[in-house]
Amino acid sequence: MTGKQQESFWGGIVKALGLVFGDIGTSPIYTLTVVFTMTKPTVTNVYGILCLVFWTMTILVTAEYAWLAMSLGKKGQGGEIVLREIIIKLFRKGRVLAFAGFLSFLGVSLLLGDGVITPAISILSAVEGLLLIPGLETTRQGVLVAIAALIAITLFFFQSRGTDRMAGIFGPVMVVYFLALLVSGLVSISGTPGIVRAINPIYAIDFFRENGIAGYFVLSEVILCATGGEALYADMGHLGKKPIIRAWYFVFAALYLNYLGQGAFLLHHPDTKNILFGMIQEQSGMLYIPFLILTIMATIIASQAIISGVFSIVYQGITTRLMPLFKVEYTSTHIQSQIYIGAVNWTLMCAVIFIMFFFQKSGNLAAAYGMAVTGSMTITAIMMIIVFSKTTKKWKVPIVAGILAIDLIYFTSTFPKFVHGAYWSIILASIPFITILVWTNGQRALYRALRPLDLDTFMLSYEQIYAKGKNIPGTALFFLKALEVIPPYIVHCMIRSNIIYERNILISIVRTDEPFGNICRLKKDVGTGLEFFEISAGYMTVLDIEKQLKDHGIQEKVIFYGIEDIETRNPIWKLFALFKKLTPNFVQFNKLPATKLQGVMTRVEM
Repeated sequence: MTGKQQESFWGGIVKALGLVFGDIGTSPIYTLTVVFTMTKPTVTNVYGILCLVFWTMTILVTAEYAWLAMSLGKKGQGGEIVLREIIIKLFRKGRVLAFAGFLSFLGVSLLLGDGVITPAISILSAVEGLLLIPGLETTRQGVLVAIAALIAITLFFFQSRGTDRMAGIFGPVMVVYFLALLVSGLVSISGTPGIVRAINPIYAIDFFRENGIAGYFVLSEVILCATGGEALYADMGHLGKKPIIRAWYFVFAALYLNYLGQGAFLLHHPDTKNILFGMIQEQSGMLYIPFLILTIMATIIASQAIISGVFSIVYQGITTRLMPLFKVEYTSTHIQSQIYIGAVNWTLMCAVIFIMFFFQKSGNLAAAYGMAVTGSMTITAIMMIIVFSKTTKKWKVPIVAGILAIDLIYFTSTFPKFVHGAYWSIILASIPFITILVWTNGQRALYRALRPLDLDTFMLSYEQIYAKGKNIPGTALFFLKALEVIPPYIVHCMIRSNIIYERNILISIVRTDEPFGNICRLKKDVGTGLEFFEISAGYMTVLDIEKQLKDHGIQEKVIFYGIEDIETRNPIWKLFALFKKLTPNFVQFNKLPATKLQGVMTRVEM
């Protein structure tokens, strides 16, 4: 390995620690603390839970995401929208396609709903560590929530500046954090080396034998050790597959050794309220405050990774026409995936702060956490079965089916949480879910209601008007979806109002099912003075339409685009019309020069 390769090898791992593993990395702060509020810390229970934690991380994170899901990428991109795109290619039409589409909408919505609870529980649980500092034991919970909310507000406030510069320090901070977890775990294990035997599955069996049905419901808290596992696959596009998998093996070791250390500490101190912080304080009073600051920094980085992930999912949703066009800003000149979506940022911030004040304690929040995560894991497994059953890797189907069965066990174990606050994760997920359903169905219904004209019929009238020779000097652009169908606003402009320029260019932007790539085609002589310009771009590609027009020698005088004024009595279409009013239209989204724009209104009855 050359020096440069070695540098990129380690550099990739450090970056992955900062961008991908914040969420799962902060789980040790609260997982065992929450589990042992539900079950007594007897020897059988401690060994059984540690065994379950090991196998949960192995099966649901390493096997499901690192090995199986990450083998299904498209040009290095991952996530449920990508799985949907793969399924669209494999199944051109039919029920399977409709089912997979529904599943991907549901999975994406659950992940977005989760994007609210994760920062809230991570930051709040770290701030609660202040209670173990001498003199601060009596701090009121309201004060802790206010501190956590302040940290969250600051984090969201800085999003618009871009995380590119900050990302450089995220990695090194997380390296120190994971090393601290690793070392503190080893120090604690050294006093009770027998705890290492907890990996043996027999301890999990003993745990269920002793606890019965209560043990099954404890699984709903054990799953907290794997929350954030889905980020391995969802963030694949940021860094590539190899650095994420390499970093995961280090993260897995650090996390599990820390869990073992916490287990060993708990056997000797069964009354501890906050296991991780209690263990650190016993090991070194002097290092406790630096460790607390480090965990607060780690939770901020974890929250940052989730916010970036939410932006990424929404952007994929916009370009694959699943979501309305929100205003997107690009915060990095060289990393395409570094984006900022203001509407999403402030909505997320309000939701995170509301959740903090509503639940007050990280323990209460844990009662609401887990349902969306296990739901998302179950959906990913079902979609993987659909994909593998259609490829040469059919042998993977029974393996994924086995994982799906475990996902379902965990998912059903979270049902009793519903009344304790898990309904919030469903409420939060329902917002993007309803948006996607209304938007996708509304677009289809609008297209039918507009009754576009076919090209041949349009050409007859166009040629007659152009031949009169009363054309306006210069070049005009007209936006449409595809050349075969001419939208009503163009008919209104050219045929009814006789607005025809000497050079008329119909421009269409087609998003392909690949993440990146950009091809332009200029087709001349579609008709007299009529040309067609098509841009084919990947769904993650950032477009500069003006530059591409200039590269093809097009200097437009005016740009026409259609605006629909929707008239409807249907409450669902009323909501769709509201989305269209509140979000930027196609031309604003692509940042075309405002001085050249001419919007043409079409009244539509839906």
